[in-house]
Amino acid sequence: MPNKPSGLSTQTNKKTDNGHTENDVTLDSDVLVKERSKQVSKSSPQPDRYYTESDIAQILSNLDALRTDVYPADTSETRTSASDPHFPSVCLIGLGRCGSNIALDVSSLVYNARKYYLDEFRDEQNRAHEKESMPVRWIQRNLNLASKEVIKPVFLIEPLVVLGDLDKDIEGRIRFSSKNSSGDFLTDYNKLKIMDLSEVHAGGAGNAPILGQYLAKIILKKETDHFSNKQWKFIHSYLIDSCGIKANQSRLYFYIFSAGGGTGSGMASEFGLAQQYSYMSKTFEVRSEREVQSKKQSFVFEPIFTSGICILPNISDRHAEMSEALHINAGRLLCKYLSEEWNFSYNSDQEIENHSKDVLARIRPWNAMMLISNDIMRYAEQNDADASIQNIDVNSMERYANQYISQQIFNILTAQAVTTDYDENYFRRAGIDIGETIRMDANDLFMSLAGPVAIAYAESVTDMPSNNSHGELDIDDLFFRSIDLPHFNLKTQAIEGISLLPVESDKYRKALQQYRESNYNPTNLRKLHFFQNCSSVVSIVSLPKDYKLSYIALNRLKAHLNSLFPNTTLKRYALVIGASANLSLTTLIAKSPCLSDDFLTLIVSYIKRCFARNEVGYDDTIDKAIVEFIQAPEFDEEKLESMLLQHEDPAKILDTNWHAIKPMYEKKYREIIRDEKSFTSINDIRLNLDNVKDTIRYLRHIYRHRISKTRVISLNEDFNFSDALEKGSEQKKS
Repeated sequence: MPNKPSGLSTQTNKKTDNGHTENDVTLDSDVLVKERSKQVSKSSPQPDRYYTESDIAQILSNLDALRTDVYPADTSETRTSASDPHFPSVCLIGLGRCGSNIALDVSSLVYNARKYYLDEFRDEQNRAHEKESMPVRWIQRNLNLASKEVIKPVFLIEPLVVLGDLDKDIEGRIRFSSKNSSGDFLTDYNKLKIMDLSEVHAGGAGNAPILGQYLAKIILKKETDHFSNKQWKFIHSYLIDSCGIKANQSRLYFYIFSAGGGTGSGMASEFGLAQQYSYMSKTFEVRSEREVQSKKQSFVFEPIFTSGICILPNISDRHAEMSEALHINAGRLLCKYLSEEWNFSYNSDQEIENHSKDVLARIRPWNAMMLISNDIMRYAEQNDADASIQNIDVNSMERYANQYISQQIFNILTAQAVTTDYDENYFRRAGIDIGETIRMDANDLFMSLAGPVAIAYAESVTDMPSNNSHGELDIDDLFFRSIDLPHFNLKTQAIEGISLLPVESDKYRKALQQYRESNYNPTNLRKLHFFQNCSSVVSIVSLPKDYKLSYIALNRLKAHLNSLFPNTTLKRYALVIGASANLSLTTLIAKSPCLSDDFLTLIVSYIKRCFARNEVGYDDTIDKAIVEFIQAPEFDEEKLESMLLQHEDPAKILDTNWHAIKPMYEKKYREIIRDEKSFTSINDIRLNLDNVKDTIRYLRHIYRHRISKTRVISLNEDFNFSDALEKGSEQKKS
């Protein structure tokens, strides 16, 4: 049936091969459409929406092939036994142009750090050996005597890095991006893998997340054996098929992408959902004892933690006007994620008939989504008086913003690094005692972080004499710099500050000034919802090997966190020793960032442009209404329904004939996925009114987050202490 090029108020329904009704246009408010919306929202998560390899033997074979590629036998320095080397505990997945560039920066950072320290370590070892006689070396080796010279700490963690883009020449772009790295980085870094997906699509997503999402769905639905690129089968088994099993030791996955684009914003959540679907499916799968013993594998023996690292676009810039499409794209991603998070974590309205099917129908792409504003460099410019910073060019701004993001990922990686991530020989000889480090493992993060997360970061130089009072760490200043507007630290060459501002920059600057002038009294600052409604914080303190953080400083840091975040139900701390040259503080702030000005602005921008009816689409009616819906004691759903259409209108972003584009991509789906029964229309992945409602419900829930302080509960209220004293004194006299 040909598509009708008509307007927004018409409806054409046709039966697809799977029996569902397909809506070809953005629909208005008639009753049939409302019923269709409810049906789509509940039935859209199909049990077979992603391909997952079910044969354990094939999964293990694919993992072995990838492991051989990651750890070539002839170049492995760390293999001390015949056992297969472990995959790194961390994997970075960079999607789209922005995400792949940042993931490349991080991998280059850790690679160069490891190479530098290993080279330095070898030089020091060689110099030490030249001074020793043969008998002395023999005695030390046999009696296991430690050398008197202090060896600098060796940071050896290297994550597995997977890059993907809907680009025909992604490998050429990656090689060009890494040309400034020392040596042949791409050749030497075996843990860097590139997903060549050009056989499905090679022309990008056209700055439309719904197209990026649809193309990702095609990629993840197609059987891996049908791809001409054989490497994809191995990467797919690593990322999706094997997450949580014994043969795959990776437990933390970070998806890095730009929210304002089309490819990364659309692909990232779909890849995350496929991984979560595969992992959650295994938790409900019971295999026979014979099958488990024969393969020596058990599925899901440890939790995994996944996080999106989302780069938000500039909201406003005094130098340039930003494209509103970037705001709409980012708003769509945030709305989709909050809706999924609400259904997974809080929605208890639906009756659970089949527990496994219900959970699989309500999965969300990541445990948490870390938010980093692209406005970082603008604030850094405004806060730095250096003329060279003021006149920084656009490419340098992007490079420094990527540096900030890389810093945060780097510190999160150090907080959960396990001994298997390190070269054990160098690790031992460098004098790093894992017992000195309080580590954040995947389960800690799994239990501590959920929903939107913002990052506060600062670092200090600690190479001053410890007996000099002026050289002592100012923990108050360190904490303040971590929550300050983004700025350059000229001593450490790092970008510090908070990744997402709680309120507009001028208001926040005044609030911070008052906070500092009042000797860090948080009475006013913590009234901001960003601090007041925070449910949990995770603080990571990274120390140089020979620096000792005093208990007074650590207690002072905890006091700041307790006073500024009064309603947190959970606070976690990690102390990492020997992984960095400077002392650094990273604080992860959970859930309340969704109440920040930038976050709400992006969501309302999307709802207003893609859902609003004509009569309220061109003024501030919806802007005010969303704030009212969040703050009101009761959620007026009928009022919301009167303002919005039942489905998003993708044409608001594409600015072209949506009905001419839609059949082109659906034809691609039918050509690649030959199973007509599993056909999915693009209309089926549009966000609908229920998604908007769930987003507002999530915001309302966080807006009302409070905890009451623990009160002493006693069964001894009848006991009179004064009477007991009188009786005691009388007995003493007698």
